[in-house]
Amino acid sequence: MPITGQRVVRRTLGRRMTRLRLASGKSRREVAEAKLGISEPTLHRIETGKVPVSPANVRALCWLYGADQSITDALAELALGTSQEEWWDANPVIPDWFKLYVGLEASANQISTYDGEIVPGELQTEQYAVAVFAAEQPADNEAAQRHVKLRMQRQQALFSRSPVPRLATVIGEGVLTRQVGGKAVLDGQIEHLRQIAGRGLVDIRVLPFAAGAHAAMAGAFRILDFDDPDDPDMVYIESHVGAMYLEEAHEIAEYRRIFELVRKASVPLAEFR
Repeated sequence: MPITGQRVVRRTLGRRMTRLRLASGKSRREVAEAKLGISEPTLHRIETGKVPVSPANVRALCWLYGADQSITDALAELALGTSQEEWWDANPVIPDWFKLYVGLEASANQISTYDGEIVPGELQTEQYAVAVFAAEQPADNEAAQRHVKLRMQRQQALFSRSPVPRLATVIGEGVLTRQVGGKAVLDGQIEHLRQIAGRGLVDIRVLPFAAGAHAAMAGAFRILDFDDPDDPDMVYIESHVGAMYLEEAHEIAEYRRIFELVRKASVPLAEFR
């Protein structure tokens, strides 16, 4: 699966450059002292995927680390993508902390989500999304409308990929009973879920109230899996003002365990009554 989005490319390149530096036995300070014109803070930003990187800087670092020509050429080409914008990168409506997620979503080959309160954004109808943003009572109604438009655009980008990523979601029973936007909007949303589940686009399961206490009561989360071994899997947890991106192996393993527990306690949407 090709990597898309400058933030994802920066992240991938940063990891590869970090591994090369560590393999060479050099510290960031030693690299900064090598007079390549790359300071220690700049190297930190390169390795953590915070900034665009020029092919010239990549080649200089690869020379210092003793990388062979094929690796150098491949990483220099990857560097070109660190300044190439996608539609979400240039959009001022999308917060910076969410732009990284959109880029990651665009290259994930599997996305697993749990949400006990709301239909996940990639599965919402436009009317349902309008009601969700209206409930936040935004000061700028036009901005809220742009958010809805962008959500629909994100859906189109996700489901027009070939192949479509594997999607699995567990939603709480309350999601199917809370009348977001009123009964007609909710009925339309439920029918939309049934249609996309029936076409095999998403594995949608419902965690019933009868399940009682469950493993995911701490809140919503999503797990993103990637084919590229240089782009590690990730857990994404969102709040009103930012998001956490968890990458440590033990963190991902724990959320996989939690997801599997709620998945086993849930039933397919088609069987839920």
